[in-house]
Amino acid sequence: MTVRKKIEDGTMTVYPEGRLDTLTAPELENELSDSLGGVSSLVFDMSGLEYISSAGLRVLLYAGKKLGGSEKITVTNLNETVSEIFEITGFSDIVKVK
Repeated sequence: MTVRKKIEDGTMTVYPEGRLDTLTAPELENELSDSLGGVSSLVFDMSGLEYISSAGLRVLLYAGKKLGGSEKITVTNLNETVSEIFEITGFSDIVKVK
């Protein structure tokens, strides 16, 4: 998995690519913990994400907790597989999905 980030006006946009699973989730969590200072909201652009596991979903919860609430997280550009995982797990009710 690779991760690109862009910060603009207090919003960090994160572009994960590949698979976000048990092996790669710690990498994203480290990237986020090192970068959240001064960030008020997060956007995860999932256009390059092929798959997300429960470990990846946990990282989204971690980021929401660090920001003070999951309502400060938006996910965009989910493919069919990732969108289905968000629906089945109820994550589409926890974070904003666009």
